[in-house]
Amino acid sequence: MHSFPITDPLLFAIGAAADEAGIEAYVVGGFVRDQLLNRGLRKDIDITVIGDGVGFATLVASQFENARLAVYENFRTAALQIGEHTVEIVGARRESYRAHTRKPITEEGTLEDDLLRRDFTVNALAVSINQASFGELVDRFGGLDDLKDRLLRTPLEPEQTFSDDPLRMMRAARFASQLGFIVDWHSIEAMQRMAERIRIVSQERITDEFVKIMQSPKPSVGLKILYEAGLMQHVFPEVNDLGGAELRTVGVQEYAHKDVFKHTMQVVDNAAEMTDDLWLRFAALLHDVAKPRTKEFREGIGWTFYGHDMVGARWVHKIFRRMKLPLDAAERVSKLVRLHMRPMALVDEGVTDSAVRRVLFEAGEEIDDLLTLCRADITSKNPRLVNRYQSNYDIVAQKMAEVEAKDQMRSFHSPVRGEEIMEICGLPPSKTVGILKSAIEEAIIEGHIPNEYEAARDYLVQIKDEILAEHPLTERERLRGNSAVETSR
Repeated sequence: MHSFPITDPLLFAIGAAADEAGIEAYVVGGFVRDQLLNRGLRKDIDITVIGDGVGFATLVASQFENARLAVYENFRTAALQIGEHTVEIVGARRESYRAHTRKPITEEGTLEDDLLRRDFTVNALAVSINQASFGELVDRFGGLDDLKDRLLRTPLEPEQTFSDDPLRMMRAARFASQLGFIVDWHSIEAMQRMAERIRIVSQERITDEFVKIMQSPKPSVGLKILYEAGLMQHVFPEVNDLGGAELRTVGVQEYAHKDVFKHTMQVVDNAAEMTDDLWLRFAALLHDVAKPRTKEFREGIGWTFYGHDMVGARWVHKIFRRMKLPLDAAERVSKLVRLHMRPMALVDEGVTDSAVRRVLFEAGEEIDDLLTLCRADITSKNPRLVNRYQSNYDIVAQKMAEVEAKDQMRSFHSPVRGEEIMEICGLPPSKTVGILKSAIEEAIIEGHIPNEYEAARDYLVQIKDEILAEHPLTERERLRGNSAVETSR
């Protein structure tokens, strides 16, 4: 029998409550796993009891001042918020089957029954918190050995474990990515056979697991498992379609392009080494997402992907809506995807300040993130080439710093706002106002006028008549303007 060092005072208190109620109680799952891996004490704790979990949770809640209890009757579980701790309590369960229907019935079971129903052996370790056996570790399925071997294996046959909850296939990828573990081959084979079953899981749960993979130290570990197990085509088809390379022979010349999926995995890992910013990592994942759509073979040139940056940027919002990711983050990711090729064009010594100002203007507050993405996009295995590219981006960063110091373009907006343009030109809200505002911005970017209010206002006065002649108000805009005047009277 192995012993487990319990130091969290809350577990002593819950164990005492279990003794008082005459109930067997065990801490299980991630709390045990992570402490054995020296990953520190978790604030979320799973407790399994032999008996009524909800009743025991109610008893525990009554013994802690300010404890908040939530009961989930459908699952016969309860969650307690006690200070910084979230404690989930469940009664040990097992599944049996009605002979005439073969439908599963969840009913009270033993500790072994409950551990059998867990996802992986490393999460099926239990530690007693009753006084008589306090700290004794129960390992019925070789979880300790699997922890040492850094192996993810299911307590039951993989098909049965994954059938109980298909999301466990994604959890395998997530744990491998978070912990640096290997998924055993039997589980991978089962995932390949059952991949389509992930479709029955809600998008919210799928996205939660995918985000956790993207937040892990090396996201490619989990992403590659999703791809190789056939899950990626259901979870994120645009990323799945990046895989593969095509070879074409013309005469004696062979033309091939790199596998964009493999390249993207390296870019995501590079980004993960540079930043914890989730959305910058998503930009790395999606920077080349439209290459399969824009791929074209051109005689004498080879494979091209013209416009993949613009097409990919347009796809981002659609992808974020489908995956139920925040749309404000989509705007930022879209901008980074759209601009990810622009900084390299600024390396040339002959590049003008206006070209630098334009990138600064378009990137705005995301300029530092854009340069981070560009650096992450360097995936050559040739150290000299990597150093050359990094030096080129150092040159770009220096140019940008010089222009920024001079022209203050990072948070640039037109010094003359729309309301003032309408007042000076006698215009109602209209497309023409936007054209005048863009003309002022363009003049600043091109260096024709300084980024100052007086210069911008004088320039507006100079150009307004010509632009008004070229872009007269539409009948609807004139009527809207007249209506606004009448209302103000």
